[in-house]
Amino acid sequence: MRWDNLGESPSALFGTEVVTRTVDTPEFRGITFHEVRARSLVNRVPGASRMPFEWTVNPYRGCSHACVYCFARKTHGYLALDTGLDFDSQIVVKVNAPELLRRELAAPRWRGEHVAMGTNVDCYQRAEGRYGLMPGILTALRDHANPFSILTKGTLVLRDLALLRQAAEVTDVGVSVSVGFLDEALWRTVEPGTPAPGRRLDVVRTLTAHGIPCGVLMAPVLPFLSDAPEQLWATVRAVAESGADSVTPLALHLRPGAREWYLAWLGRHHPHLVRRYEALYAGGSYAPTWYQRRITRQVHELAAEYGLGPFRRNRARRLPPEPATPPEPRPQATQLTLL
Repeated sequence: MRWDNLGESPSALFGTEVVTRTVDTPEFRGITFHEVRARSLVNRVPGASRMPFEWTVNPYRGCSHACVYCFARKTHGYLALDTGLDFDSQIVVKVNAPELLRRELAAPRWRGEHVAMGTNVDCYQRAEGRYGLMPGILTALRDHANPFSILTKGTLVLRDLALLRQAAEVTDVGVSVSVGFLDEALWRTVEPGTPAPGRRLDVVRTLTAHGIPCGVLMAPVLPFLSDAPEQLWATVRAVAESGADSVTPLALHLRPGAREWYLAWLGRHHPHLVRRYEALYAGGSYAPTWYQRRITRQVHELAAEYGLGPFRRNRARRLPPEPATPPEPRPQATQLTLL
């Protein structure tokens, strides 16, 4: 493995003694943990990134959620690991993350800027149940009153509810749960290591009931698989009923590493769609602007019925007294065809 000179920041990520221990355990069959001592934890987001934040914390690399579309797959290539099965099963654990973060937050050069977590791989993936790094991380952020946000598909975030509430008393705390669609058959194949969509919405419901505002990142919306009007309607309706603070749609993007893995999955499960995807994403990693705008417009129009939106804070939610009528199913003949 190529571990030397690996960096997520100007300094190398790992020290000279890189891998301190490699662990295979029966309760995590098929998964190998590489325990490392990182040199840095707070990482600056590249200037060319589309992300709306500047600093991230990622206690893990690789992710057992095994989402076939995950854009972070490419980063495993930097370790001389493959971006497919290795990304799902070879998990790098920064075992010194809590103590390292506390030291970096106390450094004179740190200005208390917002820190985003779960934006590369999920900080509440299964590995967190074994290593328990997040309580120490949240405690450090709370003690320094440092604003932060979390994006997750994991239900384990509820374990840290008390810490989240304590942090919210002294600084800005944001939590978002990723739920792109409700289709359980699709979920089982495209996001096989994640909790079911309904369980994730239960997380939203619990967090909001305990005073932690929680939004839903409706991502990814999968072209020709989860983007029909009736599918979007059902998802937005469920998000509203969960008590979410906001809903923000994001169309699938396919960066190198993820692109090859996703198209291979598509060829096995939906071979009739491969040519459509190749045409739709012929221009690069992102769906065409017109497609992104169409999805955004449809979701925002549906969300408006329930008082939801990208920034719904401090507005009263309006759930209709009777279920709204879902859009008519989209006829096959009217679907977009790209050949």
